[in-house]
Amino acid sequence: MATSAQDGTQDAVNVRKAVHQFGYRRSADQDARNIVRRPVVVVGAGPVGLAAAIDLGQRGVAVVLIDDADRIGEGSRGICWSKRTLEICDRLGVGEKLVAQGVTWKLGKVFSGDDLVFAFDLLPEEGHKMPAFINLQQYYLEKALCDRVAEIDAIDLRWKNKLSGIEPHNDHVRLTIDTPDGPYALEASWLIAADGARSTARDLLGLTFSGVTFEDKFLIADIKMAADFPTERRFWFDPSFHAGQSALMHRQPDNVWRIDLQLGPEADVVEEQKPERVTARLKRMLGDLAFTIEWISIYRFNCRRLDRFVHGRVVFVGDAAHQVSPFGARGANSGIQDAENLAWKLAAVIKGEAGASLIDTYERERIQAADENIAHSTRSTDFIAPHSPAERALRNAVLALAPKVDFARRMINSGRLSVATVYDTPLSTPDESAFGGGAKLGAPLPDAPVRKRDGDDSHLLQEIAGEFTLLYVKNGALPELPDGIRTACIGEDVIDTTGALAQRLDATPGAAYLLRPDQHLAARWRHVDAAKVAAARNRAMGRAG
Repeated sequence: MATSAQDGTQDAVNVRKAVHQFGYRRSADQDARNIVRRPVVVVGAGPVGLAAAIDLGQRGVAVVLIDDADRIGEGSRGICWSKRTLEICDRLGVGEKLVAQGVTWKLGKVFSGDDLVFAFDLLPEEGHKMPAFINLQQYYLEKALCDRVAEIDAIDLRWKNKLSGIEPHNDHVRLTIDTPDGPYALEASWLIAADGARSTARDLLGLTFSGVTFEDKFLIADIKMAADFPTERRFWFDPSFHAGQSALMHRQPDNVWRIDLQLGPEADVVEEQKPERVTARLKRMLGDLAFTIEWISIYRFNCRRLDRFVHGRVVFVGDAAHQVSPFGARGANSGIQDAENLAWKLAAVIKGEAGASLIDTYERERIQAADENIAHSTRSTDFIAPHSPAERALRNAVLALAPKVDFARRMINSGRLSVATVYDTPLSTPDESAFGGGAKLGAPLPDAPVRKRDGDDSHLLQEIAGEFTLLYVKNGALPELPDGIRTACIGEDVIDTTGALAQRLDATPGAAYLLRPDQHLAARWRHVDAAKVAAARNRAMGRAG
């Protein structure tokens, strides 16, 4: 039996074996005469911990990454990876691989009973390198990230290393780590806790969540079958095959399909996980189609978070910091975006380029993101599983009106799907002039097709590396800029081949855009000025102008 990834309230039945097994190896730190101090230790080699380690390693920061397991691949767990997460993964060196391996989709359909009431397109415009979503089993994503870790000398990944003690100090934390050879001590200038919903780091520090646990229970079943259903998200309210409840279907690679079935708060979790009972439910849904069960999990979900994400030299990310329902694919996607937000800031602090107070902005920005995700998840849950007859009557009225009027379609909530947060942050420099287009201050830069100087086609985000970058439209000579700011000229370094770049940035001659290392827009001007750029970069680094 392996633990369900949904919130840790129940166990999962896994038929699929581990995709990859890793061997324990003894580290030099275990044989050192004195306790070794490392710049960063990351606890948890899931998607979030792996992403944090890779991002730091690419920035030249030495990382020790520990995990108490020695394998990946027990159950699909997370499967939906959003456009922003794929853009981050592309910068980390695995985005194209994931898209090639995954199932790309952007269309969704919502049914009431067996009738279609609403359809949507998550990315109607062209010109983005990454799709709106891919579906890919989490074990494949973890394997791709592990392979990338192996290519980065700055990362030391240690399997079968279990965190068992934390002793906080002013400028470091002392860790006790259990291994098959016994425990050893290790010091970390910074500890990133990416150890999931059942976080050992959180427990060792005596921290608890604030929020809500929902009583409704849901069944996840991953099944293997040859079926010609379209590649789209399908959600049913009260279908004939599962009366009075909801259902969700997604295609995955390898002819694997994810089925979610609402069971209600009174469901017996032991009985409902029995393969014969699951099989009977699925046959009512799928008819005569032949299938085999790969993974079963019963879950209840939480919408909750820590009150603070930064505790001295310990920083919490992903499910260790916050938990949401799976409807909307906000859990792992948000966690990887936590890692992206933290990595560049922590690298700047470790290299002496910024003060430790910059880490406080990680907390501010990602708590904003967590609160948005929790609010969306809570509203989705209330719509999917109404708490009272009156709420159910309202929900059913909305579904009945949806085929006829637009306002009702907008009220349908089968899980608002994950998008990047637009940060309301002191790191952004307020606009001096009005800007239109799709770019928003505090948001990731929108992608667009471009052509490079050498004539090769590319995309804008592909040309914005993980460092401060001034993107500008040439209009005379560029003034001398401070060290540490990369430049990219629209019209020379990147050619706007379709007009999408100009439209999405509202780019006019002389306009300039300062990008943070995480590709979020920190400042913009109609006419570039060296002093203003320097002040904006200082502000984005948490320093006075």
